[in-house]
Amino acid sequence: MRKSLKVLLTVLPFIYMGAIWYMSSQPDDLILDLPSSSVDHFIKEALHLVEFAILYMLFAAALAAHGKLTSTWSILAAILASLYGICDEIHQSFIPARSASLIDVIKDVIGVLAAYFHVRYHYFKHHRGFLTIIENMTRKAVSSR
Repeated sequence: MRKSLKVLLTVLPFIYMGAIWYMSSQPDDLILDLPSSSVDHFIKEALHLVEFAILYMLFAAALAAHGKLTSTWSILAAILASLYGICDEIHQSFIPARSASLIDVIKDVIGVLAAYFHVRYHYFKHHRGFLTIIENMTRKAVSSR
């Protein structure tokens, strides 16, 4: 069970990256199209923050599952998630009816930074939170061999 959790947490960031790529290849009203255009626009703009924060957290969870979540690896995960946000915006620029913008990249990076500082405070400074739980669960799997 714990080994399958470790495998799942390892592949999940890459599955999620594929989902981001797929969604950004679709028209922007495919997933969410609310009647009020201002609410629809606000939610879609806020999703940039959330989706790349989630990507960073998935990378952090994968690292924690392998006992490799260090400050350096955390920074590298944040950089990787941010670079993927840039790649996704470039990808969107080639999709008809989609657009790419610097402000979207900035929102992606802000989402990553918010998640990074959350991890820095809760995991590194106070040794608590879901990443600590993941690390402890997978450590037991290694020590029980």
